[in-house]
Amino acid sequence: MKKNKGIILILAIIILLIPLLLFSRHNQQAERATAIPIATPTIFVHGWGSSYHAEENMVSAAQKSGASNSVIRADVSPDGKVTLIGTIKKNAKNPIIEANFQNNKSVSPNATNQALSLSKSSNYVKDIILALQKKYHFKKINLVGHSMGNLQIAYFLRNNLSNTNLPKLNKQVSIAGHYNGYIGEIGAPKHTVLNQDGSPQKMAASYRGLLTLRKNFPKTANVLNIYGNTGKGNDRAVDVNSARSYRYLVSKQARSYQEQEIYGKTGQHSQLHENQKVNQLLINFLWPK
Repeated sequence: MKKNKGIILILAIIILLIPLLLFSRHNQQAERATAIPIATPTIFVHGWGSSYHAEENMVSAAQKSGASNSVIRADVSPDGKVTLIGTIKKNAKNPIIEANFQNNKSVSPNATNQALSLSKSSNYVKDIILALQKKYHFKKINLVGHSMGNLQIAYFLRNNLSNTNLPKLNKQVSIAGHYNGYIGEIGAPKHTVLNQDGSPQKMAASYRGLLTLRKNFPKTANVLNIYGNTGKGNDRAVDVNSARSYRYLVSKQARSYQEQEIYGKTGQHSQLHENQKVNQLLINFLWPK
């Protein structure tokens, strides 16, 4: 008798859920039908403690070169609510989205589990993409990160590679990415030494969390890895080999992978997003003529 009651209860729940599922599916289809078709968008993701202002020099260079004529901002609240400021027109050329995380210190330097913190923080990247999909229709996406923004992007990719509802990664630009830890990071090596295959001899926890990318990174994606060297093998915040360790994670899977070193004073960590050479590298890679 109890078994029959249980079956009846389950059937009742299913019957109640069917209209909700159909309603949700209808809403999704309606959103897609009204979405504005746009060219492949490019999202710029700033680093720890920063804001969209760190992206403005690079974005301005893209506009001045004629590579893009449409820029909007995505303000993301600490709970992941996205406010899109500006509108992308249907015929916009290479639209750009400047990410602006209000919780710009979402990963604490004292976090005992960096991989878990970065994984949670990466949801902000996903929140922007989902917000864009509600308003616009596109099949591919470009992602550009600086400093911690690169780790948020990498963990977003790791967590969502099997999600066919999200756009495919077209191109990724990493600028000053501390994949195997930054200088002074708790638990990370003071200096990253790379093996012959490009893997770090000692792996930070945040790096180990990304090892699945070696098998699952999108084969359709092209990757440009830019890092700085002020003359001492680092950009004063990130060891050159920590940045270069991204090659081991993605190069075998990616359609293409290339590295560019910015040497000298302008290779300093924060100067990399204010660097004319970096701007030109970005433009040539993302939007070749």
